[in-house]
Amino acid sequence: MLPALTFADDASDASKLLKSGQFTEAMQKVDAVLAQRPKDAQMRFMKGLILAEQNKNAEAIAIFAKLTDDYPELPEPYNNLAVLYASNGQYDKARAALEMAIRTNPTYGTAHENLGDIYAKLASQAYDKALQLDSGNSGAKLKLTLVKNLVGNTTGGTNPKAGLQVTPVPTTVATKQPQVATTKPEPAPAKVEIKSTNKPVIATNTDQDDVLKAAENWAKAWSSKDTNGYLAHYAKNFQTPKGESRKVWAEERRARIEGKGHINVKIETPKVTIEGHTAIIRFRQIYSSDQLTANSRKSLEMVKQDGKWLITLEHTGS
Repeated sequence: MLPALTFADDASDASKLLKSGQFTEAMQKVDAVLAQRPKDAQMRFMKGLILAEQNKNAEAIAIFAKLTDDYPELPEPYNNLAVLYASNGQYDKARAALEMAIRTNPTYGTAHENLGDIYAKLASQAYDKALQLDSGNSGAKLKLTLVKNLVGNTTGGTNPKAGLQVTPVPTTVATKQPQVATTKPEPAPAKVEIKSTNKPVIATNTDQDDVLKAAENWAKAWSSKDTNGYLAHYAKNFQTPKGESRKVWAEERRARIEGKGHINVKIETPKVTIEGHTAIIRFRQIYSSDQLTANSRKSLEMVKQDGKWLITLEHTGS
């Protein structure tokens, strides 16, 4: 069994090599880790960055696209996927990827800025088309000039960083120490811990207590892989993260949860705000499974229906 520190050192070394432009050496480090931990999200993300720096856009796109499938709660792969699409002039695909990044994390400033640049590039294409149809259209000429002055060359290029911001390796993705055993161990009993380093201003209101209890039970059901109990915490009008149907989303969540060897969810520093029959609980979510460890900010928007607090929307990173 390799110590977790070894993988942390490899990740740090690969990051330094990438920043210094030693792409071949960085890739060797990354591939060495992935040979032992093929599902490591952080090292897969770094591999995508290295490929992008080497102008191997098709390979980098494949890496980031697979990451969005495997970890749809992480906004950074969507952002870098959009940058690569934009570098190939695929602005509609870039726009869709950035909208997913923002839906995952509405406070992701880089994605908002990149989306603005994409809209400007799309506008430039539309003004160009208008001028092709009517070369005397002075309004279109003026607007095209303004857009080009704002974002520079809008024709795209091979450099994935041109005009858009690439996200470096996200700190919310972490590696987990691998387990090696001769027989398949029984999964450890699921644990849910609600901790607060600073006493939150909450406990005087019954509704606030009920919201906290609902979040605790949601995390407990998730940790114990009680999928029916987990899904029961979502309201009928829950806004699914990709805009898919409730049935499709529920089937995907069931497959992801029940497919894990073990899951452990911890909620730390919860804070609740309530207005009428709606509430928002913000906390730090510590998630670990046999495939991923992540430490991120999370918020749940909830509504009181039939005496129960149910989730209508969830954000990661806010």
